[in-house]
Amino acid sequence: MGEEEFAALMAPLGPFAPSPRLAVGVSGGPDSLATFLLAHRWAMARGGSALALVADHGLRPDSATEAAAVAGRLRTRGHEVRILSLDLPSGPALHERARRARLAALEAAAAEAGAPWLLLGHHRRDQAETLLFRLLRGSGETGLAAMAPARAMPGVMVLRPLLDMPVVRLEATVAGAGLEPVRDPSNGDPRFARARLRAALGDPSGDAAGTRALALAADAFARRRARGEAAVAERLALAAVFRPEGWVRLDAVSLGRDAVARQALSRLLRSVSGQPHPPPRKGVERLLAQGGGTLGGVLWRGGVLCREPAACAPPVEARRGASWDGRWHLDRDVPGATIGAPGADLAWLEPAARRGLPAMVLRGCPALRHGDGRVELLPGGVSFQPAGGPPA
Repeated sequence: MGEEEFAALMAPLGPFAPSPRLAVGVSGGPDSLATFLLAHRWAMARGGSALALVADHGLRPDSATEAAAVAGRLRTRGHEVRILSLDLPSGPALHERARRARLAALEAAAAEAGAPWLLLGHHRRDQAETLLFRLLRGSGETGLAAMAPARAMPGVMVLRPLLDMPVVRLEATVAGAGLEPVRDPSNGDPRFARARLRAALGDPSGDAAGTRALALAADAFARRRARGEAAVAERLALAAVFRPEGWVRLDAVSLGRDAVARQALSRLLRSVSGQPHPPPRKGVERLLAQGGGTLGGVLWRGGVLCREPAACAPPVEARRGASWDGRWHLDRDVPGATIGAPGADLAWLEPAARRGLPAMVLRGCPALRHGDGRVELLPGGVSFQPAGGPPA
């Protein structure tokens, strides 16, 4: 693949800053190696740089050796590389857990390295497999949109510019660069569901008519999802005001009770709760019909949507990078202190410190408890970063 063709694939995923710094997830396979080579050339042509993030998932005894070998080959060519080591406990759904852990590690490493864009090498066959996998699991329309070419995550934008590219072309790109890719034997191991699905597709090149049709279907679902998301964003703009303290002023009349209202409320519940996924659809429909109540650790009462105090997580050590309750991120160390909910009794809190916030909101806000007994509500250095991302 040439630089102009890759640039055309990147263009709709922007805008990009001058001298862009990219991070690329690299497993050593032909897809991720091709993505890194193309991204590096693209970034260099614009005065930027690309960082290869090589993840050692630890699923095989020789995975660390493979990761070191991949990193070594790239470093020999003068590329910037960092190895990420994952430590996954054994148990069910190991491959799926490894996939999620790898993505989380890549996102965190990209943000830490000052790379606002994280590129992944998923291609057309991956998209087709994802659609089939989700069909078999009974996913709804949102899930059938499969993987998005661009997705905003906390601290980084995840980009998949090669979703419509057959893997055979990526293999040719790597071969043309004189690199030998790593072949993961687990990709063909019938013990794993995705490997069985890949075998059923029977399209190693990723360019067969069936694979193209599945990828086109995923694209059609994605376009429908985009229209739905636009409608949800418009409804949220009318009905909701998200506050920096992690709660929402919600106008039930403007929200409405139709399907768009249900989706909008689901987004709000996910963000306010700090959960990575929205609550069950039936529960959201029931809450919407009632016009208030509790669901998934969120309380909706009198135009206020906030964290249910009783559902807050236990306090954690107040150290830089700590996350509390799936919502709040601490960017400084506070020796001898913990961060957690302030408790039900707010009599100690001075009126000025309440900031005019409802008591139900205050009880779910973060508080620093120092070793000497002092308590700071909504202290400096704490920011609202919900695990499920912003509502829109």
